[in-house]
Amino acid sequence: MDMESVRSGHSEIRSERSHHSHGRRHHGRRSRHHGRGSDRDDRSVTIKTPSGDEGCGDEERIEVQILPQDDNWADNTTAITGNTSETAMSMEDMSRITKDMEESIGFDCARYIGTILAGILGFVAFMSPIVMVTLPKLQIVDWIAVEPCGPKCEGLLISLAFKLLILLIGTWALFFRKPKATMPRIFIFRALIIFLVFILTFAFWLFYGVRIFEGKVGDYYSIVMFAVSLVDALLFIHYLAIILLEIRQLQPMYVVKICRSPDGESRNYNIGQLSIQRAAVWCLEQYYRDFNVYNPYLDHIPGSRRANKMSNFKFYDVDGVTNQTSHGRSRAIFAAAARRRDSTHNDRFYEEQEYERRVRKRRARLLVAAEEAFTHIKRLQEEQGPAIPMDPQEAAQAIFPSMARALQKYLRITRQQPKYSMEDILEHLGNCISHDMSPKSFIGRYVTQGAVIHNRKDYKPTQTWVLVCDTLLSRAVEQGMLFQLRQGDVSLMCTVSKIPHFNVTEEVINPKNNKFVLRLNSETSV
Repeated sequence: MDMESVRSGHSEIRSERSHHSHGRRHHGRRSRHHGRGSDRDDRSVTIKTPSGDEGCGDEERIEVQILPQDDNWADNTTAITGNTSETAMSMEDMSRITKDMEESIGFDCARYIGTILAGILGFVAFMSPIVMVTLPKLQIVDWIAVEPCGPKCEGLLISLAFKLLILLIGTWALFFRKPKATMPRIFIFRALIIFLVFILTFAFWLFYGVRIFEGKVGDYYSIVMFAVSLVDALLFIHYLAIILLEIRQLQPMYVVKICRSPDGESRNYNIGQLSIQRAAVWCLEQYYRDFNVYNPYLDHIPGSRRANKMSNFKFYDVDGVTNQTSHGRSRAIFAAAARRRDSTHNDRFYEEQEYERRVRKRRARLLVAAEEAFTHIKRLQEEQGPAIPMDPQEAAQAIFPSMARALQKYLRITRQQPKYSMEDILEHLGNCISHDMSPKSFIGRYVTQGAVIHNRKDYKPTQTWVLVCDTLLSRAVEQGMLFQLRQGDVSLMCTVSKIPHFNVTEEVINPKNNKFVLRLNSETSV
């Protein structure tokens, strides 16, 4: 009797659970088809536990609360964390700490300290000729009366003013730019230019203090000539900076191959004579422009789980004879493993082919749905008859439901659903409608993974990469050099190859030998 009551109780629990699970599935199916933003109330299930005494009025109740589920656009998103205890630090906390460090004052100081020091030194060098010319006229110290400035002196002053203006514009165009990257080592040529400016300014001021200031020179023409000489020297240093910093790297000398891990996408580019760290920055610029976004979810295509479900063979010794059957057992295991290995590549080939077919099919459905949705809307001046005016966002919200299912299925099969939210898609659709873009232009963003620079989900103003190389980073790149750039799970392996010297020779064709005859035989069709 007790066993029957227990069985009846368990059957009641299973039926009640199946009833509630069926209700949840049915309710979720109805909400997906008939409602988009409906809120679900909290629900609870009461499970009755049967007791041994049937006549007892008290019964034990277990309250199970079912949490409400959100009907979000990206409903299949999986969050993976590295927590193993309550005191552990999650990956979100680590990313937040890294972001705070990047946005801190110390990082900004390290980023702009070189530009600030170069700007201060440049300002001192630029103001030095002006101070040298105006200091004798101020009569701050016991300076003897300087001679009046004649026509030659005034011509030198005009030349000094225009040279300073040209130097100011050139320095602003070459140096006063936001740095593209913060490098671990100093830039040797830039440091050389700053060092030359410092030595030149110090030498001119030293000579000015010893020979002109202490000597109380009264020839104002000589003082102006001295200041003009300083400006000429600064202009030549600026010309040298243009050659070393801009022109020297323009001529292609190497070919660098960038290979991304783990998907293996690669590109080849021509580069000039650069240091390793500057070549790494240049490779990152090309990577963010030309490479598609790496999607880790595409590594596991649908259908590839069948290869993992193949279980190993297990042999059990029933009769207790172990020595005689060990050799035969090993041969059977090796044969089964060989057959499984031979069939794996065929399964992978057909799975990838089937996946590509499904992607093309979903893309065709999305294109047809987008074209049909775009035909339902026109501009107001083209509409004949009464119409309700709508702005682009309202028009996007009106036509989007007709293509939402096809777009959602395509994003789901291409593993792009976590990248785009409903607001982003509606905003993009509104922009396409307002600028009279075609349906193919609208779905063009979702057909491919898109460039890395246009990935709004992972975009940050400052991207941190780790440069790994066994050579000093301030040295120039050479033939066969390897360096690696790493950021999280993505790594870029860069291989440098030098462009060979091409020896082009000339061969002259003799005009007498440039004549031909027609050879005919019995089988010629001419």
